[in-house]
Amino acid sequence: MRFPLAIALSAVLATGGCASTSKVMLGQARAPIDPASVQIYTTPPEGSLEIAQLEASSAVGFGTQGQTNAAVARLKREAAALGANGVILMGVGAGGSPVGMSVGAGSYGRHSAGGLSVGIPTQQKRAAGVAIWVPPGAGR
Repeated sequence: MRFPLAIALSAVLATGGCASTSKVMLGQARAPIDPASVQIYTTPPEGSLEIAQLEASSAVGFGTQGQTNAAVARLKREAAALGANGVILMGVGAGGSPVGMSVGAGSYGRHSAGGLSVGIPTQQKRAAGVAIWVPPGAGR
């Protein structure tokens, strides 16, 4: 019986990543907004109101920049769900210890020869920030 490498790799990748978010409410939530409307800030704009402290992690992945982008996008989605139109980005870094994933393929039988195994070390990225509401025209 043969088990193609592509199917094995797809199965491992589909189940290998666990992304998460957490929040601590600091103020009153508002009506949800579109995540595309959420702005990233490095310092709080004047007149902004804190809504929640957020932390998000990316799924286990292969590109450092892609994982960072995924973690920040999760922060923006969580902020948008709380009605925040901004996030003060506090930091992005590695989350947890590296995860080792391996994929194996081969065959067993009288006429089989060889096999293949691939090991891929991966690590999640974590992003932390504060969801804020910025009044129109303030701090822009």
